[in-house]
Amino acid sequence: MKCLMGLLIVVLAGCAAVPGNRLPPLETLFADDSYLRPATLPAADALFTLSPAMRAHLDSPAFRAQLRNRGKEQGLVAALYDAGELKLEYETTQTRSAAEAYAARRGNCLSLVIMTAAFAKALQLEVRYHHVMVDESWRQSGELVVFSGHVNLSLGRPLLGEKSVGTERVLTVDFLPAADVAGYHSYELPETTIAAMYLNNRAVETMLAGGLDTAYWWARAAVRQDPSFGAAYNTLAVIHRRHGNDPMAERTWRLLLAREPENVVAMRNLAPLLASSGRQAEADQLNRQAAAIEPHPPFYFFQLGVAAMERHDYATARDLFAREVRRAPFHDEFRRWLEMASRRLEDSTRGDGVLGRGADRMRSPMCLTQSCSRQQN
Repeated sequence: MKCLMGLLIVVLAGCAAVPGNRLPPLETLFADDSYLRPATLPAADALFTLSPAMRAHLDSPAFRAQLRNRGKEQGLVAALYDAGELKLEYETTQTRSAAEAYAARRGNCLSLVIMTAAFAKALQLEVRYHHVMVDESWRQSGELVVFSGHVNLSLGRPLLGEKSVGTERVLTVDFLPAADVAGYHSYELPETTIAAMYLNNRAVETMLAGGLDTAYWWARAAVRQDPSFGAAYNTLAVIHRRHGNDPMAERTWRLLLAREPENVVAMRNLAPLLASSGRQAEADQLNRQAAAIEPHPPFYFFQLGVAAMERHDYATARDLFAREVRRAPFHDEFRRWLEMASRRLEDSTRGDGVLGRGADRMRSPMCLTQSCSRQQN
């Protein structure tokens, strides 16, 4: 307990040492000359713009009939998501603008929130966005661990001018099954943060596809869109690190920690950078702080399970992999190792030559955050 209290004091001192008005300007985090500039810079200007096809759909007799019969809020949801002509699908591979989601007839929860909001704005409905505090899901891609959160929206009464009419009667629209979000708390997000989430998601997706230069411009746009959105700073820092610019990566993570002193993702990303540059004591201190806040990071039980497999302790390995599966039920590799440990436990004489594969991939992965990339059963 003494150690934990000491670490909390260090964290709070770090917070007090860098007041918001003394933080370095955002421009110090950018290295535009180091990255190939795309023909068109990423932006969120047209994020909620209705395409001609969307406007035609909005004005169609079937759509208008839903609005008349059910009211604007219920009618909009019924027209978009009930079993009808759109047949929208939930899929997680790419975050899309409103027009892109409509054209593709698919999207993750952020894409569908954006598309729904675009239609609601056209109907002069009040829109509110929410971050839902569900358990984060995460997956590994090479040396990157990608966290996924969840957002939804609510539709209020029609707007007249700038004032809302009527009482606080709202309709919440969520794209996960009700059982998955029941009982979870949420907090409201400004639209600038939704736009920054979109830009950040595109940065992560582009980086995972190998487009590091383009990913930089998406992340840069996300930071500028909403300077309070910490995930964008982390994405930008990861890009700098993978691009070989450790000083810029360190500067970005340190600014993020000055803003968010208990940001465990930033701590765990910065610690290996410090260790690689000979500052092991600083790295150890960051790791202790992170462990005090979050004792069991992603892959913690998986790594212990791999070690148990190497010791031929299959019962312990099975239990550890099962714990990781419970934390990340959509992670296929965890399930494969759980099945393998169970088989080895049943037949301890079977060969175990594949055990090194998982351990080789566990070298200090960097962590990223996406909004709404989780899978759906």
